[in-house]
Amino acid sequence: MAGIVVGVDGSDESREAFRWALEEARLRKTTLRAVYAWQDPYAVAPGYGFPEDFDFTALRTGAEERLSATVAEVAGESDVTIEEVIAEGPAASILVEAAEGADLLVVGSRGHGGFTGLLLGSVSQQCAHHAPCPVVIVRSPHSA
Repeated sequence: MAGIVVGVDGSDESREAFRWALEEARLRKTTLRAVYAWQDPYAVAPGYGFPEDFDFTALRTGAEERLSATVAEVAGESDVTIEEVIAEGPAASILVEAAEGADLLVVGSRGHGGFTGLLLGSVSQQCAHHAPCPVVIVRSPHSA
């Protein structure tokens, strides 16, 4: 799959990355794949003790809603073909896998401001080290 893959999580930083990726897809006349990774909290914190009636499907539904809202907000009436992908698992792993065969992977980076703001976040760092294609890391002007 050629085209551009962008990580989306609903944050300001991922919206900036989405804007950048959308413009790049328009310039390259290619498709954009917006990927939202989510995790079952039990997989992250086993033994936490969620109630028996906890609705895990609501987590996926929430991810779908956040992705669709971000695409609608940022892309609007764009003429770029956008594929929305929801996947369960660690964000970095999901994005690296989604980038297989892509021309470019675009991710946001939250940073921490000041000196620590020079550091990359764990997801962007993992993507930069392991993606099978070039990676663009977009910093939000609000994260510096």
